[in-house]
Amino acid sequence: MSQPNILVYFSDQQRFDTLGCNGQALPVTPTLDALAREGVNFKRAYTNQPVCGPARAMLQTGLYPTQTGCFKNGIALPRDIPTLARRLRSARYDVAYVGKWHLATTRGQTHYETSPIPPEWRGGYDSWWVASDILEFTSHGMGGYLFDADGHKQRFSGYRTDGVTDYALKFLDTRREQDNNPFFLFLSHIEPHHQNDRGRFEGPDGSRARFQDFVAPPELVPGVGDWEAQLPDYLGCCRALDDNLARVIARLRQRGLYENTVIIVTSDHGCHFKSHMAELAPGGFDDYKRTCYENTIHIPMIIAGPGFRGGRTVDHVVELLDIPRTIADLAGANPDGMQGKSLSGLLAGAPWRDEAYVQISESFVGRALRTPRYTYCVWAPDKDPSGDPYADAYTERYVFDNETDPCQRHNRVSDPDLASLRRLLAGRLQARAREAGEPPMRILPAAT
Repeated sequence: MSQPNILVYFSDQQRFDTLGCNGQALPVTPTLDALAREGVNFKRAYTNQPVCGPARAMLQTGLYPTQTGCFKNGIALPRDIPTLARRLRSARYDVAYVGKWHLATTRGQTHYETSPIPPEWRGGYDSWWVASDILEFTSHGMGGYLFDADGHKQRFSGYRTDGVTDYALKFLDTRREQDNNPFFLFLSHIEPHHQNDRGRFEGPDGSRARFQDFVAPPELVPGVGDWEAQLPDYLGCCRALDDNLARVIARLRQRGLYENTVIIVTSDHGCHFKSHMAELAPGGFDDYKRTCYENTIHIPMIIAGPGFRGGRTVDHVVELLDIPRTIADLAGANPDGMQGKSLSGLLAGAPWRDEAYVQISESFVGRALRTPRYTYCVWAPDKDPSGDPYADAYTERYVFDNETDPCQRHNRVSDPDLASLRRLLAGRLQARAREAGEPPMRILPAAT
């Protein structure tokens, strides 16, 4: 197979269950549902870090956040680190980036929240660049600006997802079917992430009426969190993402590029709608993510295109960290040093470990393992959630049996019937920590 074009369509804070093919009853994702019927739906996909910046650092490098140093928000990606863009450039790809970057600002050192990002902080994307480091600081749901490769403001006046997509379409308009080099385009949206300075989700006009008849996800409890007020606009954001994916696909078809383009759709983490705000360590912070709960770590993941066809559904547990390794595999790029496994290998029948390893920061210093059945989480309550990337000793905090308790209401961390299971899961967690380059960890049993 010749090198395909590769397009990553990335959302921010999008729950797994916003997709119709994953159970959403309302017409939120007709384009994605059609793409799933054409490609592959990885129904058990999980993020390895439920915080925006660390998840992005992971996607751009194929390394765990603790390996890049970007274990929390507000830490820039090191300039000399091997990135996905640099690896694909070496494999003859033209590399392009549009949207939210979130990897150039280090609090107290480099400040690009509302200013152009210099080339040395762009991770190697040098073919096309229209981005903002902290997009929620340079825009709202309606109107704002990004910066082009020369540092000039690129303003938009309509709905943000439409405006950001426009710059990706402009890049596609520079491509031709007979181009010598394939392209790698990373289109990074901020929707459905809440708008920080307004404390709410900002769907397009009419979202509240359009999605007022939502069916509440079963784990959400009335009166706990802000989901009752926020879900219609949240779903409106997701529908806007879907409508703009349709625009991208249409442009690929128009340019004769669709058949040789792999489209990867996924998100950095989910959203618990402020329903777990009382579970922080001293000094910890959370709003919509930063936990090991299913509604936070379970993410959408659909891939379609060469090598990913047939309308397949995959029930193996896969990780967000598998995406960069998969991209390198598709591109024929050098994967040396990258973590994760190629999803192409999984489809071809390669052995698979069926688990996800999760690093947690900002709310508490924690680690979690998601297997096909269980969620196992440990934490270090004496560590600084915003200052300590890891600990040498953790205490068991949660064990959920997701088969008998899918809403995760019953923490069985002190259940003596699960003692042998906890030892097994602790051993797997320690092994994954070693793979991530973390120091040896001790795991202490929960107090009974």
